[in-house]
Amino acid sequence: MPLGSVAIEGAGGAGQVLHTRLSGGRARTSVPRGVSPAAYDRPVSAKPAVIEVPAPDGTVRDVRISSPDRVLWPASGMADAQPVTKLDLAEYLLAVGDPLLRALGDRPVTLQRFPEGIEGEEFFSKNPPKGVPDFTRTVMCTYPSGRKHLQLVIDEVASAMWAVQMNAITFHPWPVRTGNVDNPDELRIDLDPQPGRGFRDAVEAAVALREVMAEIGLTAWAKTSGNRGVHVYARIAPTHEFLDVRHGVIGIARELERRLPDLVTTSWWRRSGASASSSTSTRPAATGPSPRPTRPDRCRARPCPRRSRGRSCPTPTRGP
Repeated sequence: MPLGSVAIEGAGGAGQVLHTRLSGGRARTSVPRGVSPAAYDRPVSAKPAVIEVPAPDGTVRDVRISSPDRVLWPASGMADAQPVTKLDLAEYLLAVGDPLLRALGDRPVTLQRFPEGIEGEEFFSKNPPKGVPDFTRTVMCTYPSGRKHLQLVIDEVASAMWAVQMNAITFHPWPVRTGNVDNPDELRIDLDPQPGRGFRDAVEAAVALREVMAEIGLTAWAKTSGNRGVHVYARIAPTHEFLDVRHGVIGIARELERRLPDLVTTSWWRRSGASASSSTSTRPAATGPSPRPTRPDRCRARPCPRRSRGRSCPTPTRGP
């Protein structure tokens, strides 16, 4: 759940009230039961592909992709009835490298890894996987528990493609820059409809939220989240710690509740005799996924001159 997020939770049905939950959230870090995280750091034996990737200094890096034909998205879900492979995803990131780095660059990143594709086991990796390339940075971050972890930093496309080699599909950037990991430079709000509410409800709340934020000098940007929700972002000066930003989000949420009392609330909600209170824990943690999430139908297409083998590289596209 993003920093200072607002999740809409409805009890269902017309006239029901949505619940606004404020939460910083943190990425799930567990791996499948009985399996060591190190097991996922060992490439599967297969003939690798090598992709030539331009580096920031003008040189070229060779990124090795083992098991390039491993299926990440099955053919049954694709319009062209063709599966999307690990190599397809790596080439897609190469094609959309510039906007990807605008979303991820200079931020700690948590990887969401799918060793068996999207239909298999998945886990979040806070610590960088073993074998981080020399050209990839890390930064030390402190968690609410007081523990410290190195986090990966994606400053160039080759680093993102190496993460794909380690079976990463989704990148979760922190709302901070590496030079100041204690003070957020982004305020992130998650509008997440629960059963009985849908995408139109999230859009209505997002439009009203944009007006609230504009009145206090914040420029809001929206992106879709999952298949029904909306994430709303705003850049802020990195002059306040997480707790202060959380308090600001609470104030914004209460004003949104005042304007849309039949749609949004920050109070308790009840359903089937159970109750749940709003969570007000904004913490330093990996939050929403990159604003340019991977879409499997875009991981294909034209010949790519940077490939050292004769497959293809996808055409860059606009949009989320």
